[in-house]
Amino acid sequence: MSEEKLYALKNARGNYLSISPDTLFHWHEGQVAATTSQRTAHDLCTQHGGHVVTLIEEPEKVTVSPNEAKAIESLLNADTYADVYDPFRYLFTSMHKEDIKRLIKAIKNGYTVEKEKKYKVKVPHTKDVWYYKSGDSDLLAICPADKELRGKFTEAEIEHYGLQDCEKEEVTEDEQ
Repeated sequence: MSEEKLYALKNARGNYLSISPDTLFHWHEGQVAATTSQRTAHDLCTQHGGHVVTLIEEPEKVTVSPNEAKAIESLLNADTYADVYDPFRYLFTSMHKEDIKRLIKAIKNGYTVEKEKKYKVKVPHTKDVWYYKSGDSDLLAICPADKELRGKFTEAEIEHYGLQDCEKEEVTEDEQ
């Protein structure tokens, strides 16, 4: 994000001063003639009326993990010190200074939650057999011709089922 400010003229109706290709000035809704010079904006104000406004660039949102998002939400909804301390204690003990700065920036500027990566997991020592989940807890294997029948596992699920040593294939965005 640039630190340089942009200035424009706005009238009482909420329209902005814009400039047409033939260098004529007009008041339009949604069309803006902006300048980085505050002096130029004031000169235009004298000539055409209205008042000078500063255009603010929206800060870029920070992408955070689902765990970081939970911690931030806990912080924003906290009523007590314990509400803040518990979720952040785990995060802060395992984070570098730059990561903490990134979380603070996410709290200030807004954030988006990254999609958790998912994987298709192959049964070891087989040609084309893949794991899938049946219900909430059963782990089964299938040899499908259709790749859509293969299970999609998060890293946490892979660890939960003890599949860390298995061959895995990342699920693409359109497969999710």
